[in-house]
Amino acid sequence: MKVILHAGAHHTDSDRLLKSLLKNKQEFSRNGIAVPGPGKYRTLIKESFVALDSAAPADDARDVIVDAILDEEKADRLILSNTHFFGSPRFALGDGKLYPLATRRLRQAQQLFAGDSLELFLAICNPATFLPNVMSNASKRQQQDLLLNNPAREIRWSDMLKHVRSILPDLQVTVWCYEDSPFIWSDILKSFAGLATAKHLKGRFDLLDDIMSEAGLKRLRAYLASKPELTDRQIAKVIAAFLEKYAIPEAIEEELDLPGWTDELVDELTFLYDHDVSKIAQIDGIRFLGP
Repeated sequence: MKVILHAGAHHTDSDRLLKSLLKNKQEFSRNGIAVPGPGKYRTLIKESFVALDSAAPADDARDVIVDAILDEEKADRLILSNTHFFGSPRFALGDGKLYPLATRRLRQAQQLFAGDSLELFLAICNPATFLPNVMSNASKRQQQDLLLNNPAREIRWSDMLKHVRSILPDLQVTVWCYEDSPFIWSDILKSFAGLATAKHLKGRFDLLDDIMSEAGLKRLRAYLASKPELTDRQIAKVIAAFLEKYAIPEAIEEELDLPGWTDELVDELTFLYDHDVSKIAQIDGIRFLGP
């Protein structure tokens, strides 16, 4: 079985991706693609990770877990989504790295699903917005200490992904930028399902519901319905054009509140992030989804 692990990152979709996939649950199931509800596996896998910290899995651990998750459903592709696979937001940063527990948890996932083919799906995000979000529940003093020990200018997603690939060279990894999600949502959905096209998938425009005006979204749907020949790349360009005209400003603006977070620093981190993204797209074994 192919097991798809969607591990966030934190603050990149608030389970919107899982909800879009669940809209296609029945159709997916008919094609051997299982999208179980989160209650079927999140606590189960979390507890399994804790158990694996101190002992090897039992010989029948894989079958027990799969049976509990699928509940008699038959599948050759299993999609599991949890932004906490690598820990809660407070574990998103440490030792100068993003998600220092990532390789440990992925190794444990390989143990749990022994004999299956594991794939990692991950949305990355500009550190200028990601860091304030994952530190939002920390005190000002804790934030200062975290930034002192993990300088924002040195944080790189490419470092994390290269480390994952070096430790787990057989793991397939799919990555996209959270900022691109509205333009490539259908491409993301079809990649999770392993499909060649997303034109018949439900939820293709879910991410636009909160950031585009109702009138704009209605016109976008009508336009795309009249142009069935458009490719995914062309659709992304159309969405970008409609967002430029119909986006809801307050829905796409973020308030960034961290000690020393200035407009100049945000611009610098954004520049570094753009450069980092170009490096990620070149990492061997990583499939990068972009507009």
